[in-house]
Amino acid sequence: MNDTANSFGNGVSPTAGQAQTRFFALRREIESSSLSFLMEAHDGLSAKIAEEAGFRGIWASGLTISASLGLRDSNEASWTQVLDVLEYMSDATTLPILVDGDTGYGNFNNVRRLVRKLCERNIAGVCIEDKLFPKTNSFIGEAQPLADLDEFCGRIKAGKDSQTDLDFTLVARVEALVSGRGMEEALRRAEAYHRAGADAILIHSKQSTAEEIFTFAGRWGDRAPLVIVPTMYYATPTELFRQAGISTIIWANHLLRSSITAMRETAARIHDDQSLVRVEGSVATVKDIFRLVGNAELEEAERRYLPAKPATTAIVLAASAGDVGDPGQPKCMADIRGQSLLQRLTGTLRESGVRDIKVVRGYRKDLVVLQGIHMIDNDRYAETGEVWSLHCARNAIGGETVVAYGDVLFRRYILDNLLTSSADVAIAVDALGRLQPRPGQPRDLVLADQPFSGEYLDERPAHLRRIGQDIAEGEVCGEWMGLVRFSARGAVWLREELASMEQEGLLENADMPLLLTRLAEKHPVRVKYFSGHWLDVDTLTDLAKARNFT
Repeated sequence: MNDTANSFGNGVSPTAGQAQTRFFALRREIESSSLSFLMEAHDGLSAKIAEEAGFRGIWASGLTISASLGLRDSNEASWTQVLDVLEYMSDATTLPILVDGDTGYGNFNNVRRLVRKLCERNIAGVCIEDKLFPKTNSFIGEAQPLADLDEFCGRIKAGKDSQTDLDFTLVARVEALVSGRGMEEALRRAEAYHRAGADAILIHSKQSTAEEIFTFAGRWGDRAPLVIVPTMYYATPTELFRQAGISTIIWANHLLRSSITAMRETAARIHDDQSLVRVEGSVATVKDIFRLVGNAELEEAERRYLPAKPATTAIVLAASAGDVGDPGQPKCMADIRGQSLLQRLTGTLRESGVRDIKVVRGYRKDLVVLQGIHMIDNDRYAETGEVWSLHCARNAIGGETVVAYGDVLFRRYILDNLLTSSADVAIAVDALGRLQPRPGQPRDLVLADQPFSGEYLDERPAHLRRIGQDIAEGEVCGEWMGLVRFSARGAVWLREELASMEQEGLLENADMPLLLTRLAEKHPVRVKYFSGHWLDVDTLTDLAKARNFT
């Protein structure tokens, strides 16, 4: 490509097709008459963060990509490994990406293959530097050898001849100042690279001031856009770069460097405290991660493309008084770091796709109110048990139904496991419950036909025999977590059992263990074993633990 092919400063407006490409977007930034900025990123997440911050282009740094892989910036990561990272970055953001292509990973042949592969992945441009392969980072050592000028011009020509989009940008990085070759050599090389077809020149310096950058810019004029990386001379006011006619500034490595600082502080604090108390609240939330990676879009796509599935209903039994939190307050409304216990529980249900949630309330029912949650009253809570509360919600038992105690917390994966089970009735059982007695506290102990084997991938089905507080120590297989899921057929069985218990006069005072035991005598009730990751909030000690349960 000759000089006339460059559109620097020509003010030509793009066609409608051009305006939609990332290739054109990068060229527009670099050839703009106003100063532009590219922010370093090294993976898909950091690319999203750069876009969220408002940057209009990304610098895919060779140093930070290598470092994020635990490698040195010496071409220890192969160019195909770097290409894999770039593909994730390109998929993660709509911004144009200028990739740090080091030396081009070899001679002209490597460069032309690299450029073709970058174009295939919608990477808008590459910067190659006039050093030898394998490269050494510019800030390590002195007087690094430079590439033969004519040979490097051949790399530039090969790259430009291989681009598959007319707006692909090739930036030639001049290392003469860094290697101690002086201003005249830097200008000579820049002019040769410009004539070879480079779309822009990156002039690099490791001085603590920008004096040699300003000298170069003044002598260079406006023959081609000028790109700089002010990592060493960062104290220079940005306005001076504007006045010097700099086209583009690359903030070269600061997202990775800031993340290292934050990770060190967090890791040290967790190590020293053996707790998350001082960390939670000062780090990004898990929900923020979900938002950044686009979980909402996936949920929308699932609604569009997956076969319609009947909605799951959840019935939360929360009528009891309890004795935790503030006096006179229902246990389910105890505060857990700004949210009630019930809010935490219903939040987990919603995260698993359960939107139709019914809460059976009783004690101080006026205080049990949540937006978007349907409330059902058990006004006889003081004289009845759990099964009566469930009976109050019998009209909600139809299709797939989840029943949960209102004073438990559990990790979402536990509920997801129950929801994906093929069993018609599946209960969540903590296999560690047999090993963790809590003196003075009633526990729903489980006897099953198969104990937990301890093998993570053990898929042998276990079925319930009985739940009770009086199971012999040697027979205990675990503790019921207060969580059960019924398929549509299982919900029919549940309604039938409620009717049977009503006929027998057992409905008012029965508890859930009795109900589930009776079901297990007539139908298969699958036991799904887990190892902890839940909490039954019965005491002030439990409440304190709940505040660290995330």
